[in-house]
Amino acid sequence: MSEEIEKVELRQLNIDDYQELRTTEEEAYRNWEGPAWDEQNIRTLLDIFPEGQLAVLVNDKVVGCALSLIVNYERFGDEHSYNEITGNMTFSTHNPRGDILYGIDIFIRPEYRGLRLGRRLYDARKELCEHLNLKGIVFGGRIPHYHKVSEEMTPKEYIQKVKFKELYDPTLTFQLANDFHVKKVLKGYLPDDHESKEYAVLLGWDNIYYTKRGKELSQTKSIVRLGLVQWQMRHYPTVDDVFEQVEYFVDAVSAYKSDFILFPEFFNAPMMARYNQMSEPEAIRQLAQYTEECRDRFVQLAISYNVNIITGSMPLIRDDKLYNVGYVCRRNGTYDMYEKIHVTPDEVKSWGLSGSDKLKVFETDCGKIGVLICYDVEFPELSRLLAEQDMKILFVPFLTDTQNGYSRVRYCARARAIENECFVAMAGSVGNLPKVSNMNIQYAQSAVFTPCDFAFPTNGIKTEATPNTEMILVADVDLDLLSELHAYGSVRNLRDRRTDVFDLRLKSGLIE
Repeated sequence: MSEEIEKVELRQLNIDDYQELRTTEEEAYRNWEGPAWDEQNIRTLLDIFPEGQLAVLVNDKVVGCALSLIVNYERFGDEHSYNEITGNMTFSTHNPRGDILYGIDIFIRPEYRGLRLGRRLYDARKELCEHLNLKGIVFGGRIPHYHKVSEEMTPKEYIQKVKFKELYDPTLTFQLANDFHVKKVLKGYLPDDHESKEYAVLLGWDNIYYTKRGKELSQTKSIVRLGLVQWQMRHYPTVDDVFEQVEYFVDAVSAYKSDFILFPEFFNAPMMARYNQMSEPEAIRQLAQYTEECRDRFVQLAISYNVNIITGSMPLIRDDKLYNVGYVCRRNGTYDMYEKIHVTPDEVKSWGLSGSDKLKVFETDCGKIGVLICYDVEFPELSRLLAEQDMKILFVPFLTDTQNGYSRVRYCARARAIENECFVAMAGSVGNLPKVSNMNIQYAQSAVFTPCDFAFPTNGIKTEATPNTEMILVADVDLDLLSELHAYGSVRNLRDRRTDVFDLRLKSGLIE
């Protein structure tokens, strides 16, 4: 290297470093065919864990980087892939209350190797690990020279020879020299790593200064109480009439110290009776004028009764289009909107409803939740995308008139609980509205579904309401059981997906 070194600096990465980071990465991984770090990846990492993203600079130029997360390692164990540990590059696996600093990448420009810059990054990681009082550091290391001898020896034999310096591997040799020990050989860790023949070496470093933490008041509850409203369709002429009944249910569920209350899809449809002389599309658009007022009332109830409210759904006009939307109203006074993506043929024909293109996981004081309105739960891709964002509870407000329609929603919801290792709560309406066009007799049996494994009910049904009867349903769900299922279940639907064979992608920008 002809450049004279005047200054070497190690500091936290910032987003202004991105272009130099990208150039450094391209030069460091010239033989790598896998995906590169895009700017949004780096922005996300800096947002959730800025102190874990490090840069080393020579003469004010970024020539190396180390990127990391904090994870609850027991959730993953030693058998995991890169996609699993990073949440498919969403980094939803980062947990500030975790116990392991997990290295997700480290690289140095080739012309700056030999200056012990990598050692500086590793030492900085160790200092961070000690400062945060984490148990240790873990990462999956490549073995890029293994392809040269893969027909002659197994990965285990290769690692032993590198360890005893009979062979040289540019990555593993360096990592062993920095006090990391081999924990395990992983197959399929990085499917695009042809140099390593898709093998990786799981390496670890133990923090000898780690002290076991005392029990702290958790910001996220483990046992979450759900309250579901099986709503009776009856004559409610005004918003005040609707919310007199709404508040009655919120009060009742809150008295049981529930964390969430779920209302059904189009619970306020009885108000359309006053517009029954209009066409069906005109009547539901008249109903839409009350949606924001209903939202604001729900927000106040959430605060007053200290319960997170999933408002079911209501019509909303936006840009001259009619959508089916609802709100997550948190007990701290904040709220978010969710929207129905798939609309049924009848909703298009009778009301002119449009499907949304927005999908989102919501942060709450009880962990991450998702909401899919009725028909949406019949499309497994949506809930899988939410599960990849670490959703723990899926809420399904629904409205079905026949038992056939109800069965479609019910059995799809049960499947979503199994395949996504989450709880699913569904609530619908009963009764009839003779003075409202296109609102037939309602059929519902609200329920809470679970995965099917030893820690859960054998049939995957936590609890269910009496069919076609107005009532509330209250159930406790244990989020820790989901983590145990993910790690130790007799089957592990999320971890055992063959992502080397298939993949699920959402068009850019649609998930928040």
